Formats: sequence, structure tokens, C-alpha cells
Amino acid sequence: MSWNEFLKVEQKKAYYQTLSTFLENEEKQGKAIYPADHLRFNALQLTPLESVKVVILGQDPYHGEGQAHGLSFSVPDGVKVPPSLRNIYKELAASIDGFEAPESGNLTHWAEQGVLLLNAVLTVEKSNAGSHAKQGWETFTDNVIKHLNETQSDIIFLLWGSYAHKKGHFIDSNKHRVLKSTHPSPLSAYRGFLGCGHFSEVNEILTSFSKSKINW
Repeated sequence: MSWNEFLKVEQKKAYYQTLSTFLENEEKQGKAIYPADHLRFNALQLTPLESVKVVILGQDPYHGEGQAHGLSFSVPDGVKVPPSLRNIYKELAASIDGFEAPESGNLTHWAEQGVLLLNAVLTVEKSNAGSHAKQGWETFTDNVIKHLNETQSDIIFLLWGSYAHKKGHFIDSNKHRVLKSTHPSPLSAYRGFLGCGHFSEVNEILTSFSKSKINW
């Protein structure tokens, strides 16, 4: 089942129809919703189901204008690199030889190499963090994780922070690899994320699976 087929199945379910009604009502009230409609499923569009090698789970989209484009932790070219992503770049520089933090925070090139950059919630109201939590997106992304778990093998899941750790319940660690740490936000990065070595470990595991490394 491709992501398109998966979407068609989910969109027929009661929870998804309730979610769609919520989003329609928000738009009718004139609220700005991020990311733009055509980018809500950007993570799935850029990383086809059969191409997924790594999953990096975020929480909800950035809520500043021009920041969110449907990929966890990523921002479009020309947008200031957010603090969590700066810490991700710091960890990359510490664990990957030759890595230098780019000026851009656009992680599309990761997605195109098989890194599914999935937020747990796929929309947010402008300037209102967490505003679309508990409206149905969590069920949708739980089902994404379950679908990956059931239909694929040898995926590496990077779960950063307690919120992401909860999604680990749906992952069979006999079929997949799960790497956990604290969240890369400035509030918690120094309690375990910085120094976790996940990026180099991912490439070592991919090599052991006879898969190509990620060019971070």
C-alpha cells in the first residue's frame, strides 16, 4: 500500500472526517493555518513508503509565518534556522566527520534520501503553538507509525523527547531499531541529545542493513 492508498483509507475514517471539519471551521473563521494546505503531507510526498529508512518524529509544525513546510524540524530556504535545528546541526558536527552546519534549515535533501520527517500533529494556527493538538492528527500519525511497523522492516526510528517516546509503543524492536534521547530544544538538549551520537549510529546501522548511508 503506497502513502496515497494509505491516505485514502484514513480519510474515510470517522476521526479523520471530524479532523477535516475542525480544519474547515478554523479556515472559515479566517484563522491562518500552517503549513499551507498543499504542504500538509509533504513528509509523505517526499519520502515514499518503500523508501523510508529513518524516521525522525517531531511534535507540531512551527507556528511562525513562513516557517512550516510539512517536514519536522525543517524550515524553507531563507528562513532563520530555529533553535532545535541549530542543536541538531551541533550534534551532526560533533558526530559526522566533515559536517559543517549549513546556513539553510531546509531538510528536504534528507527526506529525499529516505528520512521521513514526520510531525505528530500536521497543522497549527499562526502564533498558537499546540493549537491543533488532540483534534485527530495524533491518531493519523499513530497509524502512519503502525503502518510502517507492520509493512516494512529495518527502519531506524529516532525518538527525541518524551512526546516522541510515546510513539515507541507502536514499534516492534525485533523488526526495527529505536534510538532515544531528550529533545534537541534548548531546554533539554544538554540533558542527553547533545552527545547522543545518533547520526553516526544511523549510518553504521544502515551499513549493517546493506543500505546506503544518509548524506547529512
